[in-house]
Amino acid sequence: MEASWGSVNAERGWYVSAQQPEEAEAEELSPLLSNELHRQRSPGVSFGLSVFNLMNAIMGSGILGLAFIMANTGILGFSFLLLTVALLASYSVHLLLSMCIQTAVTSYEDLGLFAFGLPGKVVVAGTIIIQNIGAMSSYLLIIKTEFPAAIAEFLTGDYSRYWYLDGQTLLIIICVGIVFPLALLPKIGFLGYTSSLSFFFMMFFALVVVIKKWSIPCPLTLNYVEKCFQISNATDDCKPKLFHFSKESAYALPTMAFSFLCHTSILPIYCELQSPSKKRMQNVTNTAIALSFLIYFISALFGYLTFYDKVESELLKGYSKYLPHDVVVMTVKLCMLFAVLLTVPLIHFPARKAVMMMFFSNFPFSWIRHFLITLALNIIIVLLAIYVPDIRNVFGVVGASTSTCLIFIFPGLFYLKLSREDFLSWKKFGAFVLLIFGILVGNFSLALIIFDWINK
Repeated sequence: MEASWGSVNAERGWYVSAQQPEEAEAEELSPLLSNELHRQRSPGVSFGLSVFNLMNAIMGSGILGLAFIMANTGILGFSFLLLTVALLASYSVHLLLSMCIQTAVTSYEDLGLFAFGLPGKVVVAGTIIIQNIGAMSSYLLIIKTEFPAAIAEFLTGDYSRYWYLDGQTLLIIICVGIVFPLALLPKIGFLGYTSSLSFFFMMFFALVVVIKKWSIPCPLTLNYVEKCFQISNATDDCKPKLFHFSKESAYALPTMAFSFLCHTSILPIYCELQSPSKKRMQNVTNTAIALSFLIYFISALFGYLTFYDKVESELLKGYSKYLPHDVVVMTVKLCMLFAVLLTVPLIHFPARKAVMMMFFSNFPFSWIRHFLITLALNIIIVLLAIYVPDIRNVFGVVGASTSTCLIFIFPGLFYLKLSREDFLSWKKFGAFVLLIFGILVGNFSLALIIFDWINK
């Protein structure tokens, strides 16, 4: 039990002496990791701001699709699946932090390098780039489709030809004026205050979803010029379902995985945390995931109990249809759009870091390179946001492939490879379960989604 194993990181010239699992659980950081953390952080980000940053990485456009998922899984089915994904997400972070202590590295990409050499690093970096680009483009897609409509609701008359009601024009202006400057910041901790603002916007959104449950009658009706059109004749449509399965249920686990994915931001936030330790960062993670779970569940439950089977794949569209020109709804839509918008710069950081580590890991930091990579990522996500027709497609494909890899498959696989524990140990068995769960969920969901596309 006193033996240790060593490995050489060819890229950085580090000799890493990783302790046995029992020793790795100790609160003290290894000297190499401690030095690396102190080098990267100055003076350090507080616990609260770290929680806000991580919640901002977790919460985004995924919150808008969860009511639709509840409609296609039922209340109890949704609750079980969401809780399962949240617990597994927290456990996979626990494995990542354990490996971070053992290997003395501070990036997801380097964990892939330690586990499987250069191919492992390239696969992890490529997966992070694809996932983060997909996430950012989905957020900007919401901005493009919803922001002009949100502005138009505050106006009277015909302004359809004006530039500020054109989604593509607004998208470009917002990315140039807000997203790009925030993404250029050198450290992720600088976004703590914008992340706290985003968190309160999300809270406001959940509160309004609860309140407006009693403002939209069921059966649902549409009001046009003092005439009422009932679009649902069956009172059975107003009864919540505890369990439900349909072809749309294929999007459930991928969307939930997409909604809880924060693993690419874990280690950057860890590096800038005040008094960094495994326990302290795990507490940050558990707090952020628990608060995110609560807001997710409340907004999904009351969104579903408002529209039932008529809930849209993007929840905001339902309120635009049934409560046009409602001041509270219009306000919360703007707040939600700003919350989604403020998430995009945060996701720029791990995406840019992955590009740097894949192509420029042996080069010193350069502001020119930093600027050009950020600009290139910004251009790519804007183009994707302009041409992707349905946000559900982004949720499904990205969630079923890259998100399941980053949240389930990679942490489990890397821990099985790097840990010297006995295979029958609880932690290694948990890593194996995480790996198998990720493979099954990813392949099954992706197959169902492709089958659904073929049928359409």
